[in-house]
Amino acid sequence: MSNKIEERLAALGIELPDAPAPAANYMPFVISGDLVFISGQISRDANGLITGKLGADTDTAAGAAAARTCALGLIAQLRAACGGDLDRVTRVVKLNGFVNCTPEFTEQPQVINGASDLMVEVFGDAGRHARAAVGSNALPLGVAVEVEGVFQIA
Repeated sequence: MSNKIEERLAALGIELPDAPAPAANYMPFVISGDLVFISGQISRDANGLITGKLGADTDTAAGAAAARTCALGLIAQLRAACGGDLDRVTRVVKLNGFVNCTPEFTEQPQVINGASDLMVEVFGDAGRHARAAVGSNALPLGVAVEVEGVFQIA
């Protein structure tokens, strides 16, 4: 059995986090037909939650890095949904990104590029997707970014 995506992750020096358990009454992912809907993943790294408000105490580059951690969480959930086999992923369909920001902040797309770029790095052309990048006055636990996704699997 081929493990192309796992090999690509290793070549990129990416180690996926454990897929986080839900924090409330919802599923981390739902499979419907050949689509996997993954609940929003919040910005966190090995040191804990990545908090902040873009346009106030966090800049666009830090926001993009936070969005990248959300994408790592999405891929970790996706691996769980695929029974450990990321080669089942045929397409990243859509990402919805939410940015904790001030009303004046307008660089939400550049922030969510942190997640979008990782999907293309990992999945190649199959990682190109539709997307929304939305500003929010607050996000759970004060995190800087949250991203949810829809994926197609074989």
